[in-house]
Amino acid sequence: MSLTDAQRVVLEGWVRRRSTAQALALRSRIVLESAEGHSIAEVSRRVGVVADTVRTWRRRFLERGLEGLCDEPRPGVPRKITDADVERVIVKTLEETPHNATHWSTRSMAAATGMSQSAISRIWRAFALAPHRAQTFKLSTDPLFIDKVRDVVGLYLDPPEKALVLCVDEKSSIQALDRSQPVLPMIPGTPERRSHDYIRAGTTTLFAALEVATGKVIGSLHRRHRAIEFRKFLTRLDREVPPDLDVHLILDNYATHKTPDIKKWLLAHPRFHLHFTPTSASWLNLVERWFAELTQKKLKRGVHRSVQALEHDIRTWLTDWNEHPRPFIWT
Repeated sequence: MSLTDAQRVVLEGWVRRRSTAQALALRSRIVLESAEGHSIAEVSRRVGVVADTVRTWRRRFLERGLEGLCDEPRPGVPRKITDADVERVIVKTLEETPHNATHWSTRSMAAATGMSQSAISRIWRAFALAPHRAQTFKLSTDPLFIDKVRDVVGLYLDPPEKALVLCVDEKSSIQALDRSQPVLPMIPGTPERRSHDYIRAGTTTLFAALEVATGKVIGSLHRRHRAIEFRKFLTRLDREVPPDLDVHLILDNYATHKTPDIKKWLLAHPRFHLHFTPTSASWLNLVERWFAELTQKKLKRGVHRSVQALEHDIRTWLTDWNEHPRPFIWT
């Protein structure tokens, strides 16, 4: 078997290219090995296929050249939806909206294009289009956005020596909610059921400091959310963190973090260093992820008839967390 220079270039390209189908790359290797003068048995051993497979693709290549290595058309009904039809649906989905709605549905797109609803669904799935879905976002207008991001992320990835990095924030106005009717427990075939309405019994605020390295959390509950309570929380941190360590606090831009009283306290405690997240970018603070854990696993479906019961459950959950802390890995 002999190859022209052009055929060899194409076959070697199919073998090297990452996007080439594995079947086509295998067939190309069979032809290249055969062109080197190896026997069918030797090619079979080198490529790792049976001898009949080698014979088949050698014959296909000799009969039809490079085209013989490609898959033949499959039997079945010819396509009714052309590439032009698919392009028309995609362009219409991305660049137009229906005259009586804000977004397309499979039914409205099918009516507008004259295609079936199932065809529209297949096309949208193939191109990962979901007009019924929408996400929200907000761009930070902080002029020091880049500097603050580098500062905060730098603390996550390369914390300073002889220092403790704490992510600090408040989960304010946690409501003690009691359902208006008893919760019906889960039974086989039926999920847990709760009444949609509830009775408010009051609120509390959780001040939390997440230790980045270990995942441990220092928490404190207060009925109000002022600079006075924040200063009390800082005093507790100063008491619980070993005195030989500097303390780097990652905070958001809430006003209680920047009052004159807090600034005066910081001057008296020089080992505390504050690092503020950019405006509208509190997602940089890892303690927000811990608050999400607390909400999903304890508060969202909890029933509390008093603020005292709510605070007891939060303290219990916090204690359980610190027995087996799990740090969040910043990637």
